[in-house]
Formats: sequence, C-alpha cells, structure tokens
Amino acid sequence: MRYVHGERQMLHGGEQAMAGYRPRHFSLEVRGAVAVVTLDRPERKNPLTFDSYAELRDFFRSLAYAEDIHTVVIQGAGGNFCSGGDVHDIIGPLTRLDMPSLLAFTRMTGDLVKAMRACPQPIIAAVDGVCAGAGAILAMASDMRLGTARSKTAFLFARVGLAGCDMGACAVLPRLIGQGRASELLYSGRSMGGEEGERWGFFNRLCEPEALQDDACALASSLAQGPMFAHAMTKRMLQQEWNMAIEQAIESEAQAQAICMATNDFHRAYHAFVAKQRPTFEGN
Repeated sequence: MRYVHGERQMLHGGEQAMAGYRPRHFSLEVRGAVAVVTLDRPERKNPLTFDSYAELRDFFRSLAYAEDIHTVVIQGAGGNFCSGGDVHDIIGPLTRLDMPSLLAFTRMTGDLVKAMRACPQPIIAAVDGVCAGAGAILAMASDMRLGTARSKTAFLFARVGLAGCDMGACAVLPRLIGQGRASELLYSGRSMGGEEGERWGFFNRLCEPEALQDDACALASSLAQGPMFAHAMTKRMLQQEWNMAIEQAIESEAQAQAICMATNDFHRAYHAFVAKQRPTFEGN
C-alpha cells in the first residue's frame, strides 16, 4: 500500500544487484538482504593486498546503488579477522616506492574507509582472533563491532615505524573509546583483548567464537528489516555531525527527520501501530 502521493522513480543504469557481484579478492555471500564479506586467506590470517584494498573500496562504493542489500557483515576466515597489510605483497614493495607512489597508496587505503562510511548500509564487523593494522581499521570503520574473548585488536603502526594516524584512526578511534585510550593504543601498538575492547566500548558485545558469524548475521538481518531509508539517514547524520556545532546538528536533524516523515515507511509504521501489527518496511 502506498500512503504518500507520487510514484517512485528509478534512474536506470545505476542499480546493481549484489547477488550477481563476483569479487576476486574476497568472498561474498548474499543472505536475503545481508551481504556477508569474508576476507578469505586463512593461511595468512587474511591479510590485505593492493588488489583487495582496491576491490573492497570499489565494492563499498557500489553499495550506494545496491537496493537489494540493506546491511553488511564483514568477517575473516579461519578464526581470525585480518592481519593487516600483507608483508610480502604490500610492506616490502612500499619500501621501494617514491613519495608520489606512496601517497597514491595511502590515499587509496583511506578511500576504502571513506567508502565504508559513505555507503548507506550499516556495516557490522565480526571480529575473532587477530585484528591488526589495517584489519583493525576495517573494524573501526564499521558501524558496529561484535568480538570474542580471544579477539586481539592492534593498531600496530608504531611497531613498524609508522604514525598511528592511518586511514582515519586519529579521528575515528577517539570517538569510539576516548582520547586517552586511543592514544595508548596508537602510541604503543599493543593488542587490545576482547574483554578490554568491550569494556572500552570498541565492541558492542562479545560472542562465543562458534556463534560469532550467526550472531552478526542475526543482528544484520534484524537491521535489514527496519526502515532502510531512515537507517541510511541516521548513518549520514552520524558522519556529518562530527564537524558541526550543536546548533547546526539540531537543524540538520530537523531537516533529516522531516524528510523521513515524508516516506511511506513512516506511514506504514503508523498504520501498523494503529492496527496493533508489526510494520513491514520497504525502504521508501
């Protein structure tokens, strides 16, 4: 049933069904409206390469046009999340590049985080075992994180002679766990255990390792049944309001909420409430 006047119009040529997407450098499974991304090199604890960085960036960019995907789970295979940049495929070659090439690389990795934050779908990281370097950044850039007691999250850039300010860590991590705790992790490069990560607010909650994937997918499925236009608006406001004064934020939220009040999902929720039923949201 359509409650709001006007027909929905699609701009043809931009939509892409993720069910037909075939990545080369990670695994993708579409479960209903949930895309499950698996970093799939378990023999090396799922490191990233130049190619997987770029393909993940392009994948998250494409989600803006994927109406069949409402939420994303990102995980690693074989009991670990991600060990960061591959020593042989990335770290070694970086020592031989000139400055313009190094800057092109660091901008490309930063573009992956930008794509994750800009895509409209909530992203849930399912973190088990090793979660280090760029892997820790992928977890940080997600909207929510589920961990296990054996999770070991390390922003280990200082240990390889680099600054902790990598891929937005100095901006995002303090907002998750506080300035002092973020400073400790970024200066020391030490591992943060699962229970510590939950206590500090990095993890939303801890799960048993054997239940982690199912718990993450269950959370993603629950979110996928919600008002996806409104969820996308929430994600956009969470991102935009980092750079706003409180007065600007309140005004921006007033405009955003007024837009959501003009959607069919808002009307569906009202009529379902009146009928004492659960609303079925359609994302429009």
